[in-house]
Amino acid sequence: MKKQNVSAYFPEGKVVFFATGNFHKFNEARRVLAKSKIATAMLRVKAIEIQDNDIEKIAKTSATDASRKTGLPLIVEDAGLFIEALNGFPGPYSSYVYQTLGTEGILNLMRKIRKRETSFHSVVAFCRPKENPRTFHGEVRGRISLQERGSHGFGFDPIFEPLNNDYHKTFAEMSIQEKNRFSHRAQALLGFAKWYISMRGQRF
Repeated sequence: MKKQNVSAYFPEGKVVFFATGNFHKFNEARRVLAKSKIATAMLRVKAIEIQDNDIEKIAKTSATDASRKTGLPLIVEDAGLFIEALNGFPGPYSSYVYQTLGTEGILNLMRKIRKRETSFHSVVAFCRPKENPRTFHGEVRGRISLQERGSHGFGFDPIFEPLNNDYHKTFAEMSIQEKNRFSHRAQALLGFAKWYISMRGQRF
């Protein structure tokens, strides 16, 4: 489908394009945005993924590149797991660390560490072609569990236990609806949705 035809089928203000190859991430976003009556379309595009210490810069760069390549307004989301006892590791390198070490590797690093506080950070970047991206942030504090628990979610979900969670579940032990009550990604998306809706009458 050509760029101009995509915009005709999905006019801005009616649907949000989410540039990602991660269906689990898209499915979480779709449910969050649906509560604000915003439809979401998954857009598979190979965007630049820079290595940087700042996840906001990573998200901005990817969103700018994806928007330039497709000619569409869209969102990109980047997230990181920041473990206090490991000086914020893996942080912005979470995706690479998950692919190389996995959850078992993190648990091995934490084996003799009692202080297990951590946080998940999310940045959603919205970008139109030839414009600077706008970002929205989310954060949830929690702890690294002693072992993997649960079969839902993806990434480090089986070892992340959010605070203020009465049943002490990991993200992987929660349904999508339950996870979205706590998650960093849902917070960032809700911030984006509030802004997006407010802009409809002014820009779209």
